[in-house]
Amino acid sequence: MDSEGLRLVATALAIGLAAIGPGVGIGIIVSGALQAIGRNPEIQGTVVTYMFLGIAFTEALAIFGLVISFLIGFKVL
Repeated sequence: MDSEGLRLVATALAIGLAAIGPGVGIGIIVSGALQAIGRNPEIQGTVVTYMFLGIAFTEALAIFGLVISFLIGFKVL
């Protein structure tokens, strides 16, 4: 396997592994929000706001992984 092939494997691993963490994190965030709303429906608006804020921060990690994979793929790193 030459350096081009290794770089492509590294690119795929970078985005693949970067998507696993946020996927699990978003599932945990939504699960916790649904449990909180189920226990106390009056705070739904507040919980949903914080849930979307947490989802946005968690999804930023996947975007960082995407940027790193682009940098590896375009021979910047």
